[in-house]
Amino acid sequence: MGTLTEADKKANVRIFISKIFWEREKKMFEVLGIILLFFCSIAVMFIVASTLNHQYQLRKEEKEYPPPGKLVEVNNNKIHVYGDGQGDITLIFMSGHGTCSPTIDFKPLWMRVIDKYRIIVVEKAGYGWSETSSSPRDLDTMLEETRKALELSGEKGPYVLVPHSMSGLEAIYWAQTYPHEVTAIIGLDPTVPGFVEHSLELLQKAKIYFMYLVSRIGLSRFMPISKIEETFSLMKSKDLSYEDKEQFLAMFYKSTYTRNMLSEVDYLSDNNKKVKDNEVPIHTPMYFLISDGKEITGACNWRELLSNYVLQVDVGKYKYLDGGHYVHNEKPDIIANEIKAFIKKINTNSHCS
Repeated sequence: MGTLTEADKKANVRIFISKIFWEREKKMFEVLGIILLFFCSIAVMFIVASTLNHQYQLRKEEKEYPPPGKLVEVNNNKIHVYGDGQGDITLIFMSGHGTCSPTIDFKPLWMRVIDKYRIIVVEKAGYGWSETSSSPRDLDTMLEETRKALELSGEKGPYVLVPHSMSGLEAIYWAQTYPHEVTAIIGLDPTVPGFVEHSLELLQKAKIYFMYLVSRIGLSRFMPISKIEETFSLMKSKDLSYEDKEQFLAMFYKSTYTRNMLSEVDYLSDNNKKVKDNEVPIHTPMYFLISDGKEITGACNWRELLSNYVLQVDVGKYKYLDGGHYVHNEKPDIIANEIKAFIKKINTNSHCS
């Protein structure tokens, strides 16, 4: 055997040291892997437990808070239709995107007009007490489902449509498609054709899908009540009873960011284009109650856009209101009075003509 040179000795030392470090790193990665696996297992178990608890609570709440209105079957899907009040004129309240409980959401407003009118709240698929549906969320499908639900509930038009937010597109499309069924449109900060919410692309869309996941696995149940009250001013409304607020919470857990709401976002551009490509229904009286627009992402010209649109119709009117997007929660007294005055005006005009 030959004698190792100095270079060979140094090389062997380096190999030996490398082996020591590799063994240490290998053990360190093994330990980190075990720790990571442990925390992943804990997270999976937590998510599974949260989901199972969520499903249990949903079944319990379904029995505890039955729908206050009628459930009618449309396209093999149960749709909730709530009605109250009497009168020759029927108001159809149409909720904005993502409103978890339209019936309760509109209560501060509809309770102020049921002395004069019949009021109806149609909760679309995936909203409130209605079931989620696999049908697409294009305007034609949603409109036909709403019309069928009204028919099955025994309600008859023509109607005064009271849309909030994104349902403004549905209301205008209704007037474009079936003008004889729409007496007037009284918009509560309604979306109009031409407004495309750029915020619902990319980052905002990812946020909505994340919130959908959070809601489906029941993590929303871990939100403090104080945070929910901060998010929904309706929870502090004196117009709602204790039971109303408990029902609202149940609907918040059940119908926050359902798959139908996600689908509406996907169809938003197409729905917007469809209404925009049709003529403005100038013979349908319209009155828009418009917020300051600060809560409408990407809408620096919100008030201008809505007021310009409503002034194109033969009988068009608008009113600016200070406050947020849910104007009917914040200004129910003012809006109720404006609704009564506007309906009286258009009825007087129709009788005179």
